Amino acid sequence: MLERLKKIEEKYLELEHELEQPETISNIKRTLEITKEQASLREAYEAYQTYKKLLSDINDAKEMVKDPELAEMAREELNNLEENKVKLESEIEVMLLPKDPNDGKNVIVEIRGAAGGDEGNIFAGDLYRMYVKYAENEGWKVEELESQEGAAGGYALISFMIKGENVYSKLKYESGAHRVQRVPETETQGRVHTSTATVLVMPEAEELDFELDMSEVRVDITRSSGCGGQGVNTTDSAVRLTHIPTGIVVYSQTERSQIKNKEKAIKILTTRLYDLKNQERENELGAERRSKIGTGDRSEKIRTYNYPQNRVTDHRIGFTINALDRVMEGELDKIIEALIAEDQARKLRGE
Repeated sequence: MLERLKKIEEKYLELEHELEQPETISNIKRTLEITKEQASLREAYEAYQTYKKLLSDINDAKEMVKDPELAEMAREELNNLEENKVKLESEIEVMLLPKDPNDGKNVIVEIRGAAGGDEGNIFAGDLYRMYVKYAENEGWKVEELESQEGAAGGYALISFMIKGENVYSKLKYESGAHRVQRVPETETQGRVHTSTATVLVMPEAEELDFELDMSEVRVDITRSSGCGGQGVNTTDSAVRLTHIPTGIVVYSQTERSQIKNKEKAIKILTTRLYDLKNQERENELGAERRSKIGTGDRSEKIRTYNYPQNRVTDHRIGFTINALDRVMEGELDKIIEALIAEDQARKLRGE
């Protein structure tokens, strides 16, 4: 562990030195690369500085124990320092686990109503509201990108971006099929129905990650449709992009401006292609995808929301919480913390 921490310290200081060089300052791309790499090392670097100070304090306390007048106080201090050392070592173990390079990124989330018809769409709307509330609790910003409203409410499709600090590290476990069990408003017999909505969470593709070749993209400008105010059907502002090699189609009409809709569509398409590239890489590695909590596939059933019993169960880790009402108000912390803890435990066990 100490050897790895020393290497991290050397690399961190090396990057810091490079950042101060005139040739780096004048190169924006290289500055961004260094800043990003240094940020990924900062937590472990700072923990190592704390750890070295702790070792120094322990040595000082051991010397003080030899002094009869200070021995009792020094022993108490030494015990506290040793406890802090054990705790910090456990924290550092987790810090040194292999990092997902996407953890610090913003995300694009796509929710679709699936099985259950209108009720599936309504539940998709409930999930969207849940994630918006959670984002607000975390101090993140939400920007709607694309939506298709359901006939009875909710959404057949809603996609949105969440911007903030380490968003993907917390929301990456949300991809999959979410199942709801409840009595729909239209149900006259009081029977509980089961419906599903699917969630896909993709890390935002940045310029350094993936470059979209626009020569492979067909751009179609169309008239906006659906809700959106007086001007929505009077201008050709909606943009549809088709990525010819993969067949992926993106449609954006949330803005009145054609330029802004095109910018949003390009952002969505780039992120989808980057996500596809990540999936291909993980499938090649094989073990990495199998070791994850869930495959991340949209079809995998990951969670059940049982309204009659006010219960939420995450099937991947067998975690249940009887607080569905609070979860739907954005209090996802306990579920996400349990998923992160299990993920870290599996990595520590070498799985």
